[in-house]
Amino acid sequence: MATIGDVARVAGVSRSTVSYALSGKRSISPETRRRVNDAIRALKFTPNAGARSLRTAQTGVLGLLVQFHEDEFAPAMLQYLLPITEAARALGYDILIMTENDGAEALTRAAESGMVDGLVLLDVIDGDPRVDALRATQQPGVLIGLPGDTRGLDVVDLDFAAAARNLVDHLYDLGHRDVVLVSPPRHVFDRGGTYSWRFRDAAVQRASELGLTLTARYGESQQPAIDENLHGILDECPDATGIIMHNDASVAALPRLLHERGVRVPDDLSVVSLYSRDFARWFSLPYTAIESSPGLLGKVAITQLTERIAHGDEAGPHGTRLVAAEIIDRGSTR
Repeated sequence: MATIGDVARVAGVSRSTVSYALSGKRSISPETRRRVNDAIRALKFTPNAGARSLRTAQTGVLGLLVQFHEDEFAPAMLQYLLPITEAARALGYDILIMTENDGAEALTRAAESGMVDGLVLLDVIDGDPRVDALRATQQPGVLIGLPGDTRGLDVVDLDFAAAARNLVDHLYDLGHRDVVLVSPPRHVFDRGGTYSWRFRDAAVQRASELGLTLTARYGESQQPAIDENLHGILDECPDATGIIMHNDASVAALPRLLHERGVRVPDDLSVVSLYSRDFARWFSLPYTAIESSPGLLGKVAITQLTERIAHGDEAGPHGTRLVAAEIIDRGSTR
């Protein structure tokens, strides 16, 4: 089992520097911190949580607040949990997952009890009550998802507007002039899921700028409504040559449904979407798509949070980081 001395040797620093990197008692340079973190990951070093707690009054635990809605597609949320957990463990933190319906109360309870050193809010919505609860705590936090009011917050999210523009441009450049957009269900918009209207509004605007006809329709999240909805949209838009799928549950069902209709991709219909590589593998999805980057989002969020725990305001100003939208061409467009 690796020791703190082993980490110091591999990183080329003193044992005390490794200790400072773990505890946050003193500032160290970003380059030195990177070398220490690289050594920790390479050696699979796990700091003794009890000893660290005694030295620093920290718990070595991060609270992760997750909202699971019965009317949403659970696999889409689950793909974020492992990257967050792995990123935290690489930096010597355990994760406490809280899934209570009243997330604000759970957050306050965890913070006031001293159970956690910091908090991660997943699936953040506009007007999210957990955000005000976070602002009232002493512990720092980071949001994965963009709320309406970001003042004083560290926020990480995919650039959904850029993702939409990239997909519209991709189809337009191939000559498509009549395209359908299948959005998340209406209840996601109503609930305040900002990613839904950030993507839809950007797609509609870009299509208008290009003179492309784009028909935007809400999708569904549960069967049999998914199939009924997709059949209805395709029947309504027989002249469409391309479809943009921004709905995880619906795109998972699309290959089967198109096969049943005798629609060939990309010969009869070009398909583009937005999901992660893991999601594509889980559901055998062959479509060109924007990489949703749950792994990168988790790593960026945890890195920002642990820097804030260690250095407070010295970690830099609060702000929003939008991860670039990278398109993966899987040959589903023509």
